[in-house]
Amino acid sequence: MANFVTYLSSNPLADVRLFCFPYAGGGTLSFRSWGKNLPVLEVCAIELPGRGRLMTIPPFTQLEPLVEAIATNILPHLNKPFAFFGHSMGAIVSFELTRILRKNYGIEPLHLFVSGRRAPQTSSEASFIHTLPEPEFLIKLRHLNGTPEAILANAELMELLSPILRADFAAVETYVYTEESPLNCSITAFGGLQDPEVNFTELEAWQQQTIAAFSVEMFPGDHFFLHSAEDLLLHSIEKSLQIGNGERGNGKA
Repeated sequence: MANFVTYLSSNPLADVRLFCFPYAGGGTLSFRSWGKNLPVLEVCAIELPGRGRLMTIPPFTQLEPLVEAIATNILPHLNKPFAFFGHSMGAIVSFELTRILRKNYGIEPLHLFVSGRRAPQTSSEASFIHTLPEPEFLIKLRHLNGTPEAILANAELMELLSPILRADFAAVETYVYTEESPLNCSITAFGGLQDPEVNFTELEAWQQQTIAAFSVEMFPGDHFFLHSAEDLLLHSIEKSLQIGNGERGNGKA
């Protein structure tokens, strides 16, 4: 079985293990600096099929089988208190993964950090991206500002990257939310002040998904503020997971 989990920092003495879930088209490289910048945590990144060392495995185009595959894969790594961080696509993946872990194994993270993504129960009028013709698809990617122009302008690179991006967008855009009881873990929703994709109200709606503590934090930057405001974001994550903040007992792993 392919291993989706990459340890970015080997810190077996850490009290909490943080799993990071990438945005569409992203991979473990999206979090390459987090291991050294979060020394009190053991930081792991989730590598999705179709990229990195899993490049030979076809990417998923539906969210439910992707999350089910991650659940089976990640289970052996949940042997200490843990938290999830997911940005954009990763926010929905980590949220649905949390629900599957609760339902099938009776465990939940200490804390769920959802970033750059509206709450799952809120409706969206956004049109599908994954079905756009290539010229319009590139325009949308430029608008999102998450893919370097040097890559967008390189036809050979885009020939490799485009199918992965389209698969990820398909998984998110065909996702159908089903109502379940709220989670027991705390949730923090992060947003970018200049993000054209997600507004404060859509982030605030995540509060309906937990019976525990909830907060929204906004950072300077567009949809990819997790890179431009990385120091502020990591400081907030670290502060939320500080030992003695009352959250240690929420996880059952």
